[in-house]
Amino acid sequence: QVQFVESGGGLVQPGESLTLSCAVSGSSLYISAMGWYRQTPEKQRDLVAGMLLSGETIKYADSVKGRFTISRGNAKNTVILQMNNLQPEDAAVYYCAARMGYLSPHAADYFYWGQGTQVTVSS
Repeated sequence: QVQFVESGGGLVQPGESLTLSCAVSGSSLYISAMGWYRQTPEKQRDLVAGMLLSGETIKYADSVKGRFTISRGNAKNTVILQMNNLQPEDAAVYYCAARMGYLSPHAADYFYWGQGTQVTVSS
């Protein structure tokens, strides 16, 4: 059984910051890549940022480059997404995802998903 613990969503004003955290655990679980996706009712689930847990590869959506940073947490199978200068267009449900294998940008390639955390950006 795979368990996700996501935290850090909330309501902020434009220009403010939030930090999302995701920890994945499970017996006999082996994952090598984790990422954050976001989805709104109008859009499909798109990659925000992802990384190989080895730290070798990191990918960002063009819209968040320079504002968001993904990093490994101190605990095993944990990633942190630091989101700075948040804008209304960043508002969405953010989902943590994990997989074994390469760092794929495609949501369909991820087998393990968290329950999602809401990020709202509004003045």
